[in-house]
Formats: sequence, structure tokens, C-alpha cells
Amino acid sequence: MADDSSQLTPPRGRPAVLFPLFAGVETLPGIGPRAAEGLAGLGVTRPRDLILTLPQNGISRRAIDRLSEARPPEVISITLTISRHLPPSGRGRPWRVVTSDGTQDLTLVFFHAKEAWVTAQMPVGGQRIVSGKIELFDGLAQMVHPDHILAVGAQPLAAFEPIYPLSGALTQRVVANAAEAALGRVPPLAEWIDAALLAREGWPAFDAALAAAHAPGSRAALAPTDPARARLAYDELFAHQLTLALLRRERRRAPGRASPGDGRLRAKALSALPWGLTAAQERAVAEIAGDMAAPMRMNRLLQGDVGSGKTLVAWLALLIAVEAGGQGVLMAPTEILARQHAAGLAPWAEAAGVRVATLTGRDRPDARAQILADLAAGLIDVLVGTHAVFQEAVQFADLRLAVIDEQHRFGVAQRMALGAKGGVPPDVLVMTATPIPRSLALTQFGDMELSVLDEKPPGRQPITTTIVPDSRREDIIARLGKALSEGARAYWVCPLVEESEVSDLTAAEERFRNLRAIFGDSVRLVHGQMPAEARDAAMADFASGRANLLVATTVIEVGVDVPAATIMVIERAESFGLAQLHQLRGRVGRGTGASFCILLYQPPLGETATRRLGILRETEDGFRIAEEDMAIRGAGDAIGTAQSGLPRFRIADLERQSNLMALARSDARALLEGDPQLASSRGQAARHLLWLMEQDKAIRLIAAG
Repeated sequence: MADDSSQLTPPRGRPAVLFPLFAGVETLPGIGPRAAEGLAGLGVTRPRDLILTLPQNGISRRAIDRLSEARPPEVISITLTISRHLPPSGRGRPWRVVTSDGTQDLTLVFFHAKEAWVTAQMPVGGQRIVSGKIELFDGLAQMVHPDHILAVGAQPLAAFEPIYPLSGALTQRVVANAAEAALGRVPPLAEWIDAALLAREGWPAFDAALAAAHAPGSRAALAPTDPARARLAYDELFAHQLTLALLRRERRRAPGRASPGDGRLRAKALSALPWGLTAAQERAVAEIAGDMAAPMRMNRLLQGDVGSGKTLVAWLALLIAVEAGGQGVLMAPTEILARQHAAGLAPWAEAAGVRVATLTGRDRPDARAQILADLAAGLIDVLVGTHAVFQEAVQFADLRLAVIDEQHRFGVAQRMALGAKGGVPPDVLVMTATPIPRSLALTQFGDMELSVLDEKPPGRQPITTTIVPDSRREDIIARLGKALSEGARAYWVCPLVEESEVSDLTAAEERFRNLRAIFGDSVRLVHGQMPAEARDAAMADFASGRANLLVATTVIEVGVDVPAATIMVIERAESFGLAQLHQLRGRVGRGTGASFCILLYQPPLGETATRRLGILRETEDGFRIAEEDMAIRGAGDAIGTAQSGLPRFRIADLERQSNLMALARSDARALLEGDPQLASSRGQAARHLLWLMEQDKAIRLIAAG
């Protein structure tokens, strides 16, 4: 990326031309305190928010001349004469107004209507244009609460009326009028989209796109593929990706240290492996080595499917740090994961001749003191730990690389604390075991470089997945018993009863007692509420073969690695998410034996659960599963609370417009490469977009050079 260290005068604030869009929403006609409160419920507090709140549905209104043309139930518009009023016949009864087209009658029905209002709106003998849903009730045509009652000669109703989201005391008319007034405040703005892209996609200009999106002429105009909506979605995504590209540039300029490895330790480590690296692993290691050899600080995401060999790539990266004369740290979110990482790295460390130590919250004081002393003296090459690594007492002699496993479980403040260790912040490699759809990866990690492991190492066994109704559980237990007697090892994952660890625990303990009564002392139980020592002991027994059946909650979802385990039974599989089922299944198929995953479900299965389990049976490709998961659940659900840093777009739809995200990312990077300070006419227009989309952080980054 081209670099320009020249400084711009820091922007003093939002351009004056945009001020009217950032006034209070109460400045719009018809918006009093109650309406403002309703709009606030939609996240609308300024006219700017309202122009980006598009209609989400629409009503087709067919204009007819005679009631005989109506096809109940449908929405019609018709001119009628008021014949007579029929006041309520009793408490709770409606007010009825009989109207006529000259040949047929239509009764208008109003519940809780005030006499003064009804008689003023519809004087007997007068004519009105009435629009709403016509229905048959006891064979007679009626319309309950017409949508519109207009004087003859009023502006004709649109054949397709847009429907806005509502909240509180808002009505469609109030929102539509306010949106029209807000659109009138949009100033003429220069174009920020590349001219060739605009022409190729056939997108309208920004103001024209807003006008069209707020006045759709048909249901097709509400689709994400409609040119006006696609353009506005692109504007949101482009502003977001421009911000991330600026953030990425800023991070690359942060003080770093070149850590060129000479390859000697990696060669030793690789020579001890029974197989070579996959092409994807080789590519990822080369990308990481290139970043580490550069003087800028590395900030890279290593994304891979279950069993794709992320840990080995991370280990080779840590060896680069040691080859360069420094140290590395590998952090896991839980103690059980940290100890498993350390045990897994031990033979590799021995082959490479480097010292690995483990630091968790449970170390004995004397052992801990010795580790801290050796770490500070540079006698430990690689430290494996949990949150304990963030503590002030933990000091490195020369920390070059931090590898963070399952980064969404660590807070931003903790990652910053790590970055503060050792003066110059270390290179950072983040690993995620959950494949993320590309559109979400670009959204959430757009400021990071991305390495993807999309192959599995040789020797990984395919997993046969079967879907079995719970009524056959006894058959499964009998077959499980036969396999265990032949030396197999198996997991039995208990259902997610509800969003409550207590309920999950009850289910796990009950299944444990049941299976222990059948299989005896070879059964162990693991759950998140157990003391760490008891959990580690149970896992150790299972890993060593002293136990051959492990009953567990989802505590084993990520990182548990027992190659000898070949059977995974998931009870009430329909209660789990697709990504979670994929992660759980990935605990088997890690060794040389044929592996099986049995999904026990409780019928009847709903449509979504059937689709979810069917996808799992069809494929082991985590990236395809992630895409399907997003299609089923939606982007917000797919990301979940653990990764709630995902920005919420007002218009862009990541599930249906993922192609626009990739386009926006490449366009944002290209713009900054050719115009680092956004000083060109298009760059200045892009600044207006950043202000409009409230990407103030990006503006500050440009100003900083």
C-alpha cells in the first residue's frame, strides 16, 4: 500500500453542508415529543437516521370504480358516497358508516371511534376516497378501519404504498411525512463511488437512490437486489471498509520489530512430523513469516476448519519468534485448553529443542515464582497460559509474538494489556476454530490480514454422521457398549436444556448416572461447574484410556483433542446450533480409526431443525456449514453474543449482499492506495460519506496521516 506521511490539517468537525441532517428529529414537521419517543425506539434521533430507515414492506392498492370489481379480501381505493351512520348498539360495539358507489353498499367499521371525529370525517351525503382492505362478513362487504379517508380531489394514493417500521405511538403517515421532509434536507453531494463501478452496476446517484428507496413502486423494489437499495447498502459497507482499511494502515504503522526467522527450528520441528504440511498450512506459514520479518506490527487472523491444523501453524509461528532471538506466548481461554495445548506442544518442543512452560491460575506459588523468574530471564522460549498471562507480575525478556486462541473470549482491554508488555508491542496472531462466512470475516476482521486453512492434513478420517430418533436411544447404547468393549472411546454430549448451566448440569448428571449404571467405572463426567482439578482428572483419565466414555456438556466444544476417541453421541441434537454441532463433531475423527457421530433427536422436528441436521449429515466443510448457518439464522444470530462487535447496518444485509462486502473491501483499499490522504475529488466525497455514516474514527485516522 502506498504511504504518504504528509500531515493534513486535522478536521475540525462535520462539514456544514451535513448539519441539517444531524439536527434533532423534533425539527421535522409533525414530530412532537410522543413521535420522537417512538422514533427513538427505532434508533432514529436525527433526520440522518430517518433517511437510512427504509420501508420494509408495502401494500398494493388497486383503484376501482365500482364495488363489483373488488375481489375480497384485497386492498382497494374507491370513491364512495356517505349514506348513513349507525352508532354503537351497545358497550364495546363498533360505529358503522354505510357508504355506496350508487349500486352497492360498503359498511365502514370503527371500534372505539369518537362521534365528533367520525361525523366530521364522513358527513352524510358527502363523497370520500376510501382505501383499505375489503372483506366479506356474513356475506356483506365491509372495511374495518380504512387506511385512508380523503376528500375528493386530494392527491391520488400511490398504487404501491411503502410501509415503514413503527414503534410506540407512531403511525405510517407520521413516519412517511417525516421521511419526506428529511429527504428534502439531503444536500447535493459529489460521487464517492468509482465511476466505472457505478456504471457497471447501473446504480443511481446517492440522492436519487434515497428517493427511489423511500418510494418503491412495487414489491420487487423492496428486494436487496434493487439498484437503489443495493447502492445504499454499498455506501454503508464502503464507509465501514474504508474505516477498517484506515485502521489496518494505522496498525501497520504502529511501532513493531522485525523478527526474521532463519528456519532452523522449524526444520527440526517438521522433520519430526509423520506427514508434511498441507498447501494451505504452507501458505499460512509463509504469510505469517513475511509479516513477522517486516518492521511493522503483524495483526493477522488465522481461520480454519475443525482439524485443519491451526495449532501446528501457530507453533511454527512461535518458532519464528524464537529463531529471531525472542519469545512467544500462546493464550487459551480456559485452563483445560491451555494444558491441552501445552501437552500437545511438548513433543514438538522436544524435537525443536525449545523450552515451553505453562502458566495458569492454579500453579503452586513456588513453581509459579520459578516460571516468572525464568520467563523474565529469557530462559523460557514459549509460554502457554490463560488470563493469568495478563497479570502485571508476568514479564517477558523479549516477547515477539502473541498467539491468541479463540480471540472472541478475550476482552479488548486484555489484548491491549498484552500489547503493553515488553515495550514494543508484539506481533499478534489470532486463531479462531469457528469457520466464519467470508462476508462476516471481512466485516468483523477487516482491519486484520486473513489466512485461511481450507484443507485437512493427511490421515484425518471422514466422520460418518447419522440422525437417529430418541426412541432408538437404547439401541444406540447397546451398539455403544459393543464398541467400548472392543476398545473404542466415546463422547456423550448432553442436551442444552435451556439457557441455564444449572439445567444443563442436571441433564448431564442424570445421563452420567444412567450410563455409569450400565458401563461401570469406565464412565467419567465433565461440565463447567466442576472444580478445575476434578475436570482435569476426568479428562486425563479419558485421554489415557483409564476411562472410555466421557459424558459432557458443551465444555468440550472447542480444543479437546483425544485422537483415540472415535464416537460422538449428541443427545437432543435439535437443541444445538449448526456451528456448535460442527464443533462438537470435530472432537472425533482426529486419529486413524473410522469415526462416527450420532445425532439423537426428539421428534417431531421443525423445518429449521430438519434442515440443520440434514446439512450436517451432508457435509463436513465448516465454511459451507457456516454459510448455511448464516442463511438459516441470520447474520446477527450466526455471530452470537460472543462476537457482538459486529457493526449493525441500517440497510446492508450481509446474508443477501455478501458480494457487496468483498467489493467494498477491495474498492476501499484501492482508493487508499492511490489516494492515502483522501485528498482527490473522489477522496473528498468519500470523507463526506464517512461523516454521513458516522465513521468519525476514520476521519481522525486520515488526519493523523
